[in-house]
Order: sequence, then C-alpha cells, then structure tokens
Amino acid sequence: MALALRPPRVPKPKSSLPSHYHESFLEKKGPRDQDYKKFWAGLQGLTLYFYNSYRDSQYMEKLDLGVFVKLTDEAPWGSSHDPGTHFCLVLRNQEIKFKVESLESREMWKGFILTVVELRVPSNLTLLPGHLYMMAEALAKEEARRALEMPSCFLKVSRLEAQLLLERHPECGNLLLRPSGDGAGGVSVSTLQTLNGTPVVRHYKVKREGPKYVIDVEEPFSCTSLDAVVNYFVSHSNKKLMPFLLDDDYEKVIGYVEADKENGESVWVTASAPDPGPAPPRGGPKQLPPSSIAPVSSQDKLPPLLNQDENYVIPTGDAPAANYVNQDVPSPSRPVVLKPRKLAMFQAKPPKSPIVPKSEPKKDLNSGLARKLAVSSAQAFSSPTTAVLGGYKREQPGLGNPWCR
Repeated sequence: MALALRPPRVPKPKSSLPSHYHESFLEKKGPRDQDYKKFWAGLQGLTLYFYNSYRDSQYMEKLDLGVFVKLTDEAPWGSSHDPGTHFCLVLRNQEIKFKVESLESREMWKGFILTVVELRVPSNLTLLPGHLYMMAEALAKEEARRALEMPSCFLKVSRLEAQLLLERHPECGNLLLRPSGDGAGGVSVSTLQTLNGTPVVRHYKVKREGPKYVIDVEEPFSCTSLDAVVNYFVSHSNKKLMPFLLDDDYEKVIGYVEADKENGESVWVTASAPDPGPAPPRGGPKQLPPSSIAPVSSQDKLPPLLNQDENYVIPTGDAPAANYVNQDVPSPSRPVVLKPRKLAMFQAKPPKSPIVPKSEPKKDLNSGLARKLAVSSAQAFSSPTTAVLGGYKREQPGLGNPWCR
C-alpha cells in the first residue's frame, strides 16, 4: 500500500536581531536600583535598548536619549580614583550610572551616544581612527533616518491656521513647522512671542536642497533633517522658542444642548449614566428580564369548556303541544327554573358536584303526562272499533282508525 507523500518541513523563520549602531555588555544602575545589573545593550537611533542576552530580539528596558543633558565620568562610590570603567548618563528626568569592562569600552559608548545626539563625531575622546570611522558611519545612518521622519511639531496647516493655533494654545508651545506654499518640498517655520503684551508672529522659510534643508535667513544654515531645523531655532533663541505639541483633549462625559423651559435659553446638560440594575449572582443562571403581561379584556376571553357530565341538548322555543284530554298542563305563568350560566372567566375547574334528583317542576310534568296517557288508553279500549280482516269484520279494541290488509 502506497503511503501519501508529505510536504517537506519548512523551518520556522528565526526572528532577526535588531541592527544597532553599537552594542556590547553594560552594567546599569538606575535611581531605584540598589546594585548594578548586567545587560546586553544596543544603540539604535535615539534609543538605548537593554536585553538579557545578545541572542534575544525582545528588549527588557529602554532609554530615550531625546531628553539628553550630558555625559560625565564618575569614580566608584567610596573611591577618589577613576579606574576608567564608570560613567553617568544625565537625562532631563533621571540619572543612570553605567559600568563597563575597560576604558576603551567606556570611550566607545560615550562617542556613539554623543554622535547620535549632537549629529557630529566628537573630537575630545580617546579614540582610534577605526573607532572614528565607525562613528562616522553611524552618523550617516542617523541622518538618513531622521530625514525620513517628521518632527512632532510638524502640522499640515496653512499660514493663517498656524497663527490661530499658536494664539489659542500658548501653553502647547510657540514654534511649529508646516508645509511651504511654493510646492518645492520645503517647509515653513511659524513662531509667536509676546512683546509688551502684544503678540508677535514670525514666519521663516526652509528650502529643500537635495537631502538637506537650508534655513533662508541672512546667514543661511544647512541642516540634515527637520529635527535639526527645530534644534537650530531652539538653540539660537536661548530656548525661548519651544516646539508646539498639541495635546489631544477628549471628553469623558456625554453632554447635549437643551432649551431651558423657564427662560428659553440654551443650556449644556450632562447625560446621567443609566442604572445598570442588580448584578446577577456569580455562578448562577442569568435572570431573564420580566416580560410585560397585558390584562385580557372580557371580550377577548375564550368561552368556558362544557362539562362532559352536563352536555345536554337544551331545546329553544319549541314548546310541546298541549292537546291533552284532561287539560292538565302547566300554566305559562308558572316560573321556569333555568340553569345558571357560568361566568366567562378563567378559573380552576370546580370539583364535580354529586348527582341529585331532578327538580320538582319537571317531576310533576312527567307524572301529569303519564296520567294523560293512561286516561286516553282507557277511553280507547272502552270504545270498540271495527276492522276487516280477510273479508270479515272484527272489532279491535283500542284502535280508533280501521286498518285493512
């Protein structure tokens, strides 16, 4: 018996390791750590990633170098001599201490961090020509990466809309980038400052020349990215100009406009949250919502079922002929007892009532009929009748009419 051919197994693709500008082991000690922790660290862009092992592709921690302040050399605690294996990274909101294996490793880390932050290769560090070449390559990659990214203060608005945003939201910043009106791929910079209580709005043009951006001022300045353009305005204004970051403000409560019944003015009304009702018991069956039962009218009620023991035929309107001899018939004025009609309503079936003898009026009527029949029979026998049978006449008592064969 031939076996079905199975498709060849395809090995699962392994997760590719991230590409870093520089990577090696680092011992890190944060403000809340009591001792150093050893990680495999990698620098990519303006982010420093920390892994448990050099084989891992998922980082455990990361640091944002966008809030970089400075780098300092630090001697170990309790020692006045710097062995060249410690340095401190000062950020805007915290300080992190690092420990490396050698002086060369420390200078390498400081050089790469300063390269991506300042966008230039540092010249005041103890580095070899090979190290400087590696940092120049990292600088080119970082400039290409930033050229494809837009800063957070770049908004697709017009000149007038940019001015209105800066006037209405001064707490969000006073510098924003917007598309230029010339359509040549350049951008414009709009700023707003207050001079003696009067708002002063300024607009600057930034031209695109190949991969670089040139700020069109008295002394043109070339930048490799839009982030560098923002940094140029911030640094040359003594940090008085800050990037515009519009916060997304969302409402938490639903409201609506309603006219006031007393004065007719429109007021803002906050919708109240609906009552969720009692919570169902845990682990028990869900309770169904009570269904509304409409009352049944008397016209819509069904007629009651007839009792099988009382299923009699009641004559209506055909009274028996009263052609009797003794004229002993009940008077029409005599009251006739009728059966009470059952109420047309839904109720439980009553218990079966015991059999009782018929009422007296019906009994008297039957006895009167019996007496009339007896009297009429006696009269018929007393008056002879003649019948012809086979040619002979024969008197048949009890027959008022002759019959012949």
